[in-house]
Amino acid sequence: MALTQTAFVVRSLRRKFPSLEIETVTLQTAGDKITNVPLAQIGSKGVFIKEIEDALLQGKIDLAVHSLKDLTTDLPQGLALGAALKREDPRDCLVSKRYKSLVSLPEGARVGTSALRRGAQILALRPNLRVQNLRGNLDTRLRKLKEGNYDAIVIAHAGVKRLYGASRDPELNFSVVPYSQILPAVGQGILAIEIRKSDPEAETLVRSLNDPGSYRAALAERAFLRQCEGGCQVPIGVRTRIVGKRIEMEGVIASLEGKNVVRRSAGGSILSPEDVGVRLAEKILSCGGREILETIRS
Repeated sequence: MALTQTAFVVRSLRRKFPSLEIETVTLQTAGDKITNVPLAQIGSKGVFIKEIEDALLQGKIDLAVHSLKDLTTDLPQGLALGAALKREDPRDCLVSKRYKSLVSLPEGARVGTSALRRGAQILALRPNLRVQNLRGNLDTRLRKLKEGNYDAIVIAHAGVKRLYGASRDPELNFSVVPYSQILPAVGQGILAIEIRKSDPEAETLVRSLNDPGSYRAALAERAFLRQCEGGCQVPIGVRTRIVGKRIEMEGVIASLEGKNVVRRSAGGSILSPEDVGVRLAEKILSCGGREILETIRS
């Protein structure tokens, strides 16, 4: 997936700057290497990006391409979010050989996911399902499903679209999960380009790829997560819409077993996206979200 995303950015830059020389550098992160335990057990902060950010700070690379949901809310000193590309569908996707929705799964069905956020919201909707850990790249996850290790798996729809497009395995059902059932991760569906603050040339290049709406949504959602003091392995979800000159957000914090769920909305000016994110976080935290997070952290 990382190579597919990077190749997309490279093609986009070459269309804008045909004479630009670009070299792709492949790096492995801790998250890539450790695939046999849940992410929550190995520590989520920067697990998919630390080695890449180190290379960026050391000048070994000039641009870093990430899934925005993998970026920590507070970037290392000297680095900045240079651009957010136009957002792909941020919803999650249920994949199964037999079933087409979470509500159609039989009692006791095994559902694989790598995210506490998904697991908590799945159990809130269907407490009689068995949520099980699922790691590995997208091909590996689909293979494990086909081998019968799970009755269904839940993954990011954006990843499916970017990697497979319309060429999906005909033996499997791919069904988008509605927002009413699962809210996405912060930044899900957005490709982010990280740069050094001291590199104006790189900033000029990547800004040509920036999508203003996606960038504002990124700022709002990252402010929401920062205010909640959460990370990618905390059961926090969010949906952001830009309607005219307003940003409308809906967020959720859920307990791990899905028994306690706080879901609220907030909106505000498109010119102050971070204020909207902070206001949403404060509303959810004050309505019980803070107690849920404290219980999880303890």
